[in-house]
Parts: sequence; C-alpha cells; structure tokens
Amino acid sequence: MADSPAQPLVPLTPGQVSWRWRILTSSYLAYGGYYLTRKTFTICKTTIARDLNWELGDTAHIWTAYLVAYMLGMFINSFIGRRWGPRVLLLGGLGISLGCNVVFGFANSFATFLGFMFFNGLVQASGWPGSVGAIAQWVRPAERGTLMGFWSTNYLFGNMIVKSVGGFILGTWGWRWSFWGCTLLSFGIWWLIYFWQKNRPQDVGLEPIIRETPAGKQTVDAPQGDRVTLAQYAKLASNPVILAMGASYFCMKFLRYALDSWLPTFLNLQGLDVSHASYYSQVFDFAGLGGVVLAGWALDRWFKGNWAALCAWMSLGVVGGYCAVLMFGGSPGALAICFGLVGFMLYGPDTLLCGAASVQVAGEKNAVAVAGLVNGLGSIGAVVQEQVIGWLVGGHPEAGMRNTNRLALSMSIVMALLLAGIALYLRRLKVSQTDQQSQNR
Repeated sequence: MADSPAQPLVPLTPGQVSWRWRILTSSYLAYGGYYLTRKTFTICKTTIARDLNWELGDTAHIWTAYLVAYMLGMFINSFIGRRWGPRVLLLGGLGISLGCNVVFGFANSFATFLGFMFFNGLVQASGWPGSVGAIAQWVRPAERGTLMGFWSTNYLFGNMIVKSVGGFILGTWGWRWSFWGCTLLSFGIWWLIYFWQKNRPQDVGLEPIIRETPAGKQTVDAPQGDRVTLAQYAKLASNPVILAMGASYFCMKFLRYALDSWLPTFLNLQGLDVSHASYYSQVFDFAGLGGVVLAGWALDRWFKGNWAALCAWMSLGVVGGYCAVLMFGGSPGALAICFGLVGFMLYGPDTLLCGAASVQVAGEKNAVAVAGLVNGLGSIGAVVQEQVIGWLVGGHPEAGMRNTNRLALSMSIVMALLLAGIALYLRRLKVSQTDQQSQNR
C-alpha cells in the first residue's frame, strides 16, 4: 500500500521504554560520530591546499574519491546489514573510520589523502543504513514520522559539531589537530554504541515492539525473513519504486553535498576567514533542523504517512530558496540566510526519503537494505556535484559560484518534478488497491 497501516499504540513495558531510549540515543550519536570522521576535510580543504601547495580544485578529486567509494559502499553495506544486522555495520564501520582519520592528521601527500579517503568512504557508507536499521524495530508506525523526524536531525547535529568544534580547532591549532580532535570525540561515541546498541527487543529478552506487517501490505514486495539471498537483494534493488526514490535522492544529495562541501569555501571566497566561514555555513544546518522536525510531525499529523506528497510540497520550497539565493545572496550574511531557507525545505524531504519512507515501503526488516539502496543511488549525485563544481570554480571562482547556484536551481526543479511523479504514482496505487479490496468483499 502507499501508506503504512497505523498500528495501535499499546503501552510499552518499562524494559522496552528503557532500552528504546538507549537505542535512539546511541544510534543518534552514532551517526553524529560518523560525521565527525567524515566532514572535517570539507572545512579544512582551503587550509590543507595552501599548506600542502595544492590547487583548490585538486581537493575536489580527493573528495570525489570519497564520494565514489561511499556510493559503492552503500550497496555493499546495505546487503551486509540485511544479512548480519546493523550492530555489525555501526561498530565495524565507525571503528575503521576512526583509524583513517588518525592517518589524515599525519598525512603530507596527495596520494595518502586520496587512498585513505577512498577507503574511508567505503566504511562510512555503513553509517546511515546501520543507523536506520538500528531503530527500525524499536519505533512503531503510528509514531514513526514524529520520532524519526527528531531522530533524523542526527546528521545535522554531526555537521554542526564538526563545523563548531572542528572549526574552532582549525582556527586555533590548525587542520591536523582538527582531524585528531574530532576523531577523539567519535571514539567516545563508539564505546556508547558497543554497550547500548541492540538490533531488536528480543536480543535483550524483551517482547517485540513492532508487529510484523502482513504480506502484501507494503508498497514494495520484499522478503520478510531474517536473512536474504543475493538474488532477493537484487530483486529489491531493481524495484521501480526503489529506483524512483533513488533518482529523487540523487537530486537531494547533489544539492545537500554541494552546500556541505562548498558553502564554507564560497563564504571564505567572499571575504570571511576560515573560522567565520565555517560558523556562518551552519545557518544552512540550523534551519534544516526545523525543517526535519516539522516534516516528521507533519507526516504523522497532516499527511497520515503519505511521505511522497509531503516531500513534493517541500521541494517547491527548495526551488523558492534557490531563487532567493540568486536574487539576494550578494553578501556573506545574505547568502547564509538564503541558504537557511534552502536548508529548511531540503532537509525535510531528505530525511523522510532515506528514513521513514525507507522503513515504510518494504517493512522494518528491509529498512537497512532500502535505506542503503536509496542512499547509494542518491550518492551518485554527490559524486557528480563535487567534480562539476570543482570544475566550475577551478579557474574563475566568483563566476563559478554564480553558475553553481544556477545549476542548483535547475536541479531543484528536476527534484520537484520527480517527487510529484512518485506521489501521483503512489496515489494511483492506493486507489487501485482500495478498489481491488472492495471487489474482493
């Protein structure tokens, strides 16, 4: 069905409540920890390029290596997570990423950054499917939008911690200590995951919180067993709904990663020093927090689980935000405020599509797989933007900034059209299934 059937909210036992808070807290911090070992490079790129005598455009190749690996890793990790569970993904992926970031702090060569950034991308791809899978069997459908709305601010939290703590260390002690400081914080989070993360209530002797969705009730027909074969995974990956979600997420990731990667740099080019450019760029993230929470609440209260329609409406706001960027973003302050509007409208659909929607369309057991597949397809957009924007700003940074914003506006329009198409398809699917049920009575 297009919408997930609401299950009655039976009161949880004290043990279920206690463990669910541990799961929500540890998984929330887990993805924040992934950002601490991922995003330091983006706020340090101008300083690293200057210290190591690189062209600014060369940093795009390093980040592209990461993004290509991240895209490939999404497909690998979503399959691993579907077979062995999210706990394996989170502990293994974050642990290896910690080691990579220690290396970055000591690195002096382009080749070292390039090689370890690729490897870091492979293991970083375990973070989102692992985190979504970690809470899938702890959050009931009727509360999924609201709870996951708040929970999905985890990557905004991670982004802001990197830009605040990492930016402070960068401005005070330099880029090497920025890597090491963020890594140390993430190491503390790894231990919290080790003690608090469990895949399902049954793993700690509790009754299940989620009632299994009956066969035929999901939008996507997918296996509901504890393990899947490679053939079953491939069938899920080729489903038209999953592919359409991935195409929409391509646009979202193009836009979000463009700002994550280049907004501090653009603000720096407009005259702000590296520390203040990092601070100002957080307007995008702070505004996104409000958009994420509003989207989750609206999914439960107004749209009754219809995530596609909600995403389509908010995507129109993204189009308006980029129009404001082109018209009013002539100074660092105005540019940051305009991108705040973009962030408010973009982060809501972003978290829904790869969060609550990924749990809903194929059932809780397939959440880790769907989240990874959608994110993997979307990550192609992150790869494309890095190279395209790197090329645009390589020779003429100021002209490149203007052309980048024009390109982003065009991409936001494509995103809105795709999401409107998905919403229309799911509406027709729901009407068709309702008619068929009426005929069978």
